[in-house]
Amino acid sequence: MLKKGITNLPLHYGKAPKWLFKRMVKLSKGITEIIIHEYGKDELLRRLSNPYWFQALSCVLGYDWHSSGTTTVTCGALKEAIDPQEYGFMIAGGKGNASRRTIQQIEETGELYNFSTKKIDELKYSSRMAAKVDNNVIQDGYKLYHHVFLFTEDGLWSVIQQGINTENNYARRYHWLSEKVDSFVCGPNNSIIGIKHQESVLDMAAKQSDSARKTCIDIINDNPIHLKTDWAMLKKHRNQRILDDWMKLEKKNNSIICQNLPRRINWSKIREIYDIQPRNYEELIAMKGIGPNIVRALALISDLIYGDKPSWQDPIKYSFTVGGKDGVPFPVDRKAMDESTEIIKTSIEHAKIGNRDKIHAIKRLREFISPNFKKYYT
Repeated sequence: MLKKGITNLPLHYGKAPKWLFKRMVKLSKGITEIIIHEYGKDELLRRLSNPYWFQALSCVLGYDWHSSGTTTVTCGALKEAIDPQEYGFMIAGGKGNASRRTIQQIEETGELYNFSTKKIDELKYSSRMAAKVDNNVIQDGYKLYHHVFLFTEDGLWSVIQQGINTENNYARRYHWLSEKVDSFVCGPNNSIIGIKHQESVLDMAAKQSDSARKTCIDIINDNPIHLKTDWAMLKKHRNQRILDDWMKLEKKNNSIICQNLPRRINWSKIREIYDIQPRNYEELIAMKGIGPNIVRALALISDLIYGDKPSWQDPIKYSFTVGGKDGVPFPVDRKAMDESTEIIKTSIEHAKIGNRDKIHAIKRLREFISPNFKKYYT
């Protein structure tokens, strides 16, 4: 079962003050120690993959609830606080250049945990595919710049990553948890929350996109000459000289007919894919060099020429700013919020930290669940 969550946050630049980050590291160490002792390291991983719980933890540690730094600074504090050798719990990657060291850190810690080469390769594959799905397969306008891969010595893994949208100055956070992953490209979304619904998000990982995924594989495994012909047909659509004149959002019967078509296709890469003949959509996405343009071009050809429509719905299921208490647009997950509160509160009370730190942390937790906060968070 693959679980995934999304959170939208205003983009804030700069760094956390050193005095704040040091306290966040100290407090996160105390909280995580108790959780691992009481519930186990695998349960800590499950909690961090829960958007509600992660948000509550970030607020308790002292970071602004609606800032993009909620993700990057909290993950950074946890990474510094948790010794992988002592706790059997590893956080690899990070923000920017640190994310590029994820694979190396997985390899090093995998050897520390005596994982087999096969298991290490599986973890590296999971890290890459989680990033590819959120960056390329789900095209919501957010480009990933933060990626952490968390795993335990038992082999359970999770991903917390964040993307940036420079047009609306928001960041969007994605959570993953995998215990029994059957597929990275079919129905991976669950418990998704966000602050703003995006129009016309291409979601090739949606269950509704199943027929489109199969058609994309048929298209890519066919002679590239046929794909070039289909491409030419789209370019000549409505006899317009430039694509921007006609490739605008159109709706008919609540379905999307057209959306921005990439200007170019890498035909050398298409020929390379044709020679390999991927067996399914996941194999296609896993190939090196498969970016959002190829994904989008194949999806549009599948939709506009062959009639197999992908999902154009934003996978967000919960909103910070709309409704909630009346079940509109979706009911509040009160059980998840209550569990988050109780576990963190107990962990703070038992943590080996000063009384002042405990008082401040519990106060922040109360603010997190206050009516004024809930109107935003639900």
